[in-house]
Amino acid sequence: MTNPDDTLKTLARRIRACRICVDAPEGAPLPHAPRPVFQAAATARLLIAGQAPGTRVHASGRPFTDPSGVRLRAWLGMDEATFYDASRVAIVPMGFCFPGQNDKGADLPPRRECARAWRAQLLAALPEIRLILAVGQYAQKWHLGKLAGRSLTENVRHWRQAHEELSPPVIPLPHPSWRNNAWLKKNPWFEEEVLPFLRARVREVLA
Repeated sequence: MTNPDDTLKTLARRIRACRICVDAPEGAPLPHAPRPVFQAAATARLLIAGQAPGTRVHASGRPFTDPSGVRLRAWLGMDEATFYDASRVAIVPMGFCFPGQNDKGADLPPRRECARAWRAQLLAALPEIRLILAVGQYAQKWHLGKLAGRSLTENVRHWRQAHEELSPPVIPLPHPSWRNNAWLKKNPWFEEEVLPFLRARVREVLA
């Protein structure tokens, strides 16, 4: 019988060597050398499904090493040691590499080639996942499937349905970027209703 950890390690090596967005891109090629950033182990029970690395994460090679990561860990009630424990927490963005920025300095969307080439394979190599956090609309579209709404706000508002009806359960979250401060202020129910449940479920899953 194939060892799941060996399968994942082999797959991870292939992903880290991937150059599809440069050598066979859909549209314009990645404007810099690929540097896939993710963490995963076959024993992980929590999956954080994000968008794509930003500039700081591209430089560090480690997921969420930026202010967004500080806020996300606060939302989860989680310290850095637990967050970066790959044996417990998998962090798998929709695009593994920093996609570059537009003329206004905003990050571009995740590369479409990435998820199509690797996502299903990588998720299949994570058999112990008990909860998925879909951070941002790109991750929500993939992980919510038919439950995905027309907007991020609609997805997050219907978090109970996603948690109850999907397997593994999914909790949709806004991206923890400072760019979403206005959204958080406009939707206080997120911090009042979603975050207490989120923290409790994360503790339960990782216990």
